[in-house]
Amino acid sequence: MKEQPRRIAVLVADTLQSVGLQTLLSDYFAPVEIESFASYGEMAAGTPESFDYYVMPAETYALHADFFLPRRQRVILLAQQCDDRPGANVISVSCPQEEILGRLTQIFAQADRADMPATPGRELSAREVEVLRLIVRGRINKEIADELSIGFQTVLTHRKNITAKLGIKTVSGLTFFALMNGYVSADEIRQ
Repeated sequence: MKEQPRRIAVLVADTLQSVGLQTLLSDYFAPVEIESFASYGEMAAGTPESFDYYVMPAETYALHADFFLPRRQRVILLAQQCDDRPGANVISVSCPQEEILGRLTQIFAQADRADMPATPGRELSAREVEVLRLIVRGRINKEIADELSIGFQTVLTHRKNITAKLGIKTVSGLTFFALMNGYVSADEIRQ
């Protein structure tokens, strides 16, 4: 039985990045069918929902979140810095090739397991979501406590629980997570 090729849309305006991604994907993750687009509009003119995966900079995702949010498990974001952002499908373009390939392997394996039931206890409570939203909007702990009418220590406890549940320690990582999971919009982050 022949394996179905992954259909991948690469939405990258930079020609060298686009060609490099296409080469890595073709050489290491065959069978794949890759289409390259310089913009979301170019992809949207065709059949955008026909792809299994979408590779793009975070800005493209944020600008077109209405389309990508329901497909977030199949979105791969491109970042400039080489660091690990657990909880989100992020590839750092400045990392060595081996790290990029390893991260792509993880993302594809994770997406293939997406139909499995979620791990209990890993979901954020409603209050943790409120705290997360305020964190990514740039609020400091005291401001969060005042805005939610809770104690400063309670804010610290919520932050600790969010970090433990998600395995994400940085504000930028939390921001990617919140954006990818629909907890905040790009407009809210800019406030």
